[in-house]
Amino acid sequence: MPQQRDLRDAKWFKSSYSPTQNECVEAAMVPGVVGVRDTKDRDGGTLVFDSAVWSRFLDHVKH
Repeated sequence: MPQQRDLRDAKWFKSSYSPTQNECVEAAMVPGVVGVRDTKDRDGGTLVFDSAVWSRFLDHVKH
């Protein structure tokens, strides 16, 4: 399990498929990890994934 990284200054983004929605998740990438949080509750907690795990997840979702 990766160590938690400081995501306070990370650039958060959401899918281009939901440009006007605020009811989705957004992600931030820093070296080695990806943070994922709810746009409705940005202070409610962040899931942190190893970058390689996140990449495999995205590959699986795309296929």
